[in-house]
Amino acid sequence: MTKKKPTIAVKRRPFIGVTLDLTLPPGTNALPRYELKRAYTDAVIDAGGMPILLPYTKDGSMVEAYLGLIEGLVVTGGAFDVPPELYGEKPRQGLGQLNPVRTQFELALLEQVLDRDIPVLGVCGGMQLMNVAFGGTLYQDLGRELPSAQVHEMKGDRRLPAHEVSVTAGTLLAAATGPGSLMVNSTHHQAVKRLGGGLIASAVAGDGVIEAIEAPDLRFAVGVQWHPELLVKSVPINRGLYRGLVRAAGERLAKTKAS
Repeated sequence: MTKKKPTIAVKRRPFIGVTLDLTLPPGTNALPRYELKRAYTDAVIDAGGMPILLPYTKDGSMVEAYLGLIEGLVVTGGAFDVPPELYGEKPRQGLGQLNPVRTQFELALLEQVLDRDIPVLGVCGGMQLMNVAFGGTLYQDLGRELPSAQVHEMKGDRRLPAHEVSVTAGTLLAAATGPGSLMVNSTHHQAVKRLGGGLIASAVAGDGVIEAIEAPDLRFAVGVQWHPELLVKSVPINRGLYRGLVRAAGERLAKTKAS
């Protein structure tokens, strides 16, 4: 009689929701399709998480289902701007392309995630939306509204750093990357203007532009203006951001199992 092999308990990875971009390829018969840079999911997996891709929905029960499934969230970046109406302003010259369907979904999801203290990382446009969710405002176009700012839209390889930021000691960001100088890439033309209530700036560029924000009263709510998932080889310390997110998500998962 063949003996049964003992069952080995496998520790489940925390589920990390990842938001998607929606594009319409050229052509008269083209159909909308979701897109996502692989670097996001690679970074989540490398950090010990399980990426879960989140299609858009206006159905509240679907959003509730997402919230019941995930232990953490990455709000990704994209080539579009946050509608200024969301922070009480009218569009001005320099405002880029909008993606209102995506923004509506991400904002509804993000507000619920913050309310439930689910760990979240906002990347580039995701950081900007996080600031708006907390009641903050944005520069609609840095070049026009803050002429003293350096160029933050790099033209070269985004897997390489473009400039330096200063990380504030004692912050969640500092715990992830270390305090002081950090080299980052830069792909944005919008930025935080007025910080949302309950947020602090945890990294600033040499020109004074806020490069990272976080909510110190929450488990892990961090936004960065750069793309750490693209810097895993050139500036490996940036991996710490995704590891910090997954670690916090794992703590939430353990707490949920224990209750």
